[in-house]
Amino acid sequence: MYQYVEKVQTILTEVFTKETENIEASIALLTEANLKKNSVFVFGASHAGILTEELFYRAGGMMTINPIFARECMLDRSPITFTSQMERLEGYGTVVGKNVPFKQDDILILHSVSGRNPIIIDLAFHAKSRGVKIIALTNVKYSKSAKSRHSSRKCLYELADIVIDNHGHIGDACCDIQGIEQKVGATSTVVGATVLNTIIVETCQRIVENGIKTPPIFYSANLDGGDELNQNLIKQYSEAIHYKF
Repeated sequence: MYQYVEKVQTILTEVFTKETENIEASIALLTEANLKKNSVFVFGASHAGILTEELFYRAGGMMTINPIFARECMLDRSPITFTSQMERLEGYGTVVGKNVPFKQDDILILHSVSGRNPIIIDLAFHAKSRGVKIIALTNVKYSKSAKSRHSSRKCLYELADIVIDNHGHIGDACCDIQGIEQKVGATSTVVGATVLNTIIVETCQRIVENGIKTPPIFYSANLDGGDELNQNLIKQYSEAIHYKF
């Protein structure tokens, strides 16, 4: 078996063995939010933001997932090193948060592997001040091995209501290459996407079990009738959806 595949399978087994309680709590929280028509937001900076795009506006995805995109920390920014500077700039995450329509009992999913940079800490502090419940997807061992870059000295895992540890390697990359010290092959994206999609699938199942025959799931626009089905669902869940079509 390829080394990377073996490593990822090992990490996934560990995550779904040790994080079951936190994953179940996240499913319960998202289920309640959807039943009450509260909103769910998701954010990550730089590569962590790939999971924001993973959950947003796709066939089989949940309509009530609202992405937060901080333009200065997205991977199409040039020079790319600018993204690192901006996620370390204290105060920027607060500005980002002030432009999000958070309300009491909404949910914010925050993805940060190290959980140490000011943008994620500022956004967490701001959301908490608005009564938002935070689910953190992070690497606790990694966070504890590095100092926070925020003046509060806090890391993401210390601010969240629910913490899901991705159980990855410190530094994220996992594979050894003979002849070099640096490991290769980051795991946070594939592991994070698996965890979050699991939560979405199980949340949809719980919504149906609560008697809702039409959960807020996107139909493929490339299937006949898909556009019409989506428009009807968008109207039904409009109060929890904050992006434009």
